[in-house]
Amino acid sequence: MENSPLKSTLRIALVGDYNPEVLAHQAIPLAIDDAAAVLDVTADYDWLATPDIASPEDLVGYDAIWVVPASPYKNENGAFHAIRYARENSVPFLGTCGGFQHAIIDYARNVMGWSDAAHGETHSEGRLVIAPLTCSLVEKRDTIELRPNTLIAKAYGQLEIEEGYHCNYGIAPLFAEALAQQPLKVTGWDDEGEIRAVELVTHPFFVATLFQHERAALDGRPAPLVQAFLRAAQR
Repeated sequence: MENSPLKSTLRIALVGDYNPEVLAHQAIPLAIDDAAAVLDVTADYDWLATPDIASPEDLVGYDAIWVVPASPYKNENGAFHAIRYARENSVPFLGTCGGFQHAIIDYARNVMGWSDAAHGETHSEGRLVIAPLTCSLVEKRDTIELRPNTLIAKAYGQLEIEEGYHCNYGIAPLFAEALAQQPLKVTGWDDEGEIRAVELVTHPFFVATLFQHERAALDGRPAPLVQAFLRAAQR
């Protein structure tokens, strides 16, 4: 059986509440356009505000889904619909910062059965799988070590990278321990061993990072993970 030809036009859903003052939101279109030029594809993207996503049907027809930074979202259920739809339907998925955090909560609730899993920024009860970081990473840069032979390591072509952040919340220690035997694998750490990237190994392309790698585009640099994301969407 012959392989299907690669798609030349892609439809990308950018799930989040667009704010022109958010640096990551300024960077994402630039990163997508740059990656599309490198791959010689047309990438059309729609910003989907979280209140406008009422069910999984609102995601049908997209070749890839990116849950973007700047949470708390106006409607966190909209973000959860997008994440779960991508995870269950093998749609290429990218989550950064808030997208990373909500991908963790979705996995805890809907795969691991932690129905009370919640975000420490917006909830005070339940199992807070996303909790305050020991040290704030608002407008900080840090070194990240990548696990070999993973999607993210292959995208960057190296095992140590430096990227920027804008966040105060990450994976809580209690959940980090529970994640150890799951298909959602930790694929990036900081120097202290704190989780900075995950991948779902049972999925064609499901990658989430606490850092905002898309910001490279603001400096005119390529964003390797965005290129890998679009490449996955072509298939």
